[in-house]
Amino acid sequence: MFDFLQNLDNDIRDALLIQLRNLWTHTSTAIEGNTLTLGETAFVLEEELTISGKPLKDHEEVVGHARAIDLIYDLVRTGSDLTEQDLFDLHKAVQTERIVDVYKPVGRWKVEPNSTVIVSSDRQIIFEYASPKDVPDLMQNWLSLFQKTCKENTASKEDALAAYVCCHVSFVRIHPFWDGNGRMARLISNVPVIRAGYPPIIIPKERRQEYIEALSEYHLSAGTVTARSELLPRVDKVDRFKRFCAESWSESIKLVDDAHGKQKKRNKQKNENT
Repeated sequence: MFDFLQNLDNDIRDALLIQLRNLWTHTSTAIEGNTLTLGETAFVLEEELTISGKPLKDHEEVVGHARAIDLIYDLVRTGSDLTEQDLFDLHKAVQTERIVDVYKPVGRWKVEPNSTVIVSSDRQIIFEYASPKDVPDLMQNWLSLFQKTCKENTASKEDALAAYVCCHVSFVRIHPFWDGNGRMARLISNVPVIRAGYPPIIIPKERRQEYIEALSEYHLSAGTVTARSELLPRVDKVDRFKRFCAESWSESIKLVDDAHGKQKKRNKQKNENT
């Protein structure tokens, strides 16, 4: 785990982790409508100051997401099985709204139905996620699938990608929380990726429409999930989303390659001076 940080001097390693945190936080929150730029996100996280003219909510979202990344790294370091409480703690980190609303629970499963509008071939379709009454059982099944996936699909880069896709698609299909499901999926699905030694897969905000369309295509083919359903049927229909994720991975991989390039240059200079 964290193999992508190996053989880096402490300062380069820490700088790489900051770059990944900033990019991951910026893109994942921007996909959900956050208005802070990458530079503004980095400034808020580094200086703990606010940006004039930007909503307080947007500042809280990026701080919460960065905190959630720390929780993800802790899960990777401990190597312990993911639990329901771990998911609740992550949700509390990413869901920063402080208004107490029994119909919008934070750190608990949803209590009301949720759905989305999918546009396919010029048709608008209301797609319903899992019923609240089915969520507890479905999420126990999902946790079992997650553990199985982490254990079986981390031997290679292709396996790590497959694990990410499996965890991401099945989680979003359930949509267990009233809000924050996308950010949660993009966080938690990276646990097997990082455990396998690779940097996180980070979805570019510029490709938000492709991301939604690829997920929607699968949702329509698989249908609404119930307590008696398979979590990941029609695996043949995840290919588009898998290709998209593979392409999206390139930016974090480039950051890692650049860091190792700097380390190599530094090592060469040290050798020349000895």
